[in-house]
Amino acid sequence: MQLVVARIGRAHGIKGEVTVEVRTDEPELRLGPGAVLATDPASAGPLTIASGRVHSGRLLLRFEGVHDRTGAEALRNTLLIADVDPEELPEGEDEYYDHQLIDLDVVTKDGEEVGRITEISHLPTQDLFVVERPDGTEVFVPFVEKIVTEIDLEEQRAVIDPPPGLIDDRAEVASSRDAAGDDAR
Repeated sequence: MQLVVARIGRAHGIKGEVTVEVRTDEPELRLGPGAVLATDPASAGPLTIASGRVHSGRLLLRFEGVHDRTGAEALRNTLLIADVDPEELPEGEDEYYDHQLIDLDVVTKDGEEVGRITEISHLPTQDLFVVERPDGTEVFVPFVEKIVTEIDLEEQRAVIDPPPGLIDDRAEVASSRDAAGDDAR
């Protein structure tokens, strides 16, 4: 099975290094020197990691055969893909690979059906479940512990406790201006 583990960003310096947007909780395992990664687009790879280092909080990688800024810049926006055993599980207890979450049924803590996870969107601040509702519309559910209260892989479901307005249109809007207007009447 193949997992996207990073996206190549811009070139760094003149010796072929690139910044990397990490998309794995195990970068030391997946993005270490000597790792051979498939790419999307496939024409950019496979790429073998020659070296890696952290600079100002960002991971920088250099690939075998890429020796200058021009070569590094040509790789920009390329996805790095690792081959992973489908039976392998993440190291952490509450960690999941995307393929484990795709197609899970999403229900509220009260048992109300919300839909099915069709995609995981990896944003800089948090991950989002893209949930397709039975009527074909989509809702975005932040993958945070306060909202996603349980992942049950055996039952193939994710239990959520959504705040008002996340999955329905009944958001409660409170404004001090509205309260003051009520008193003035």
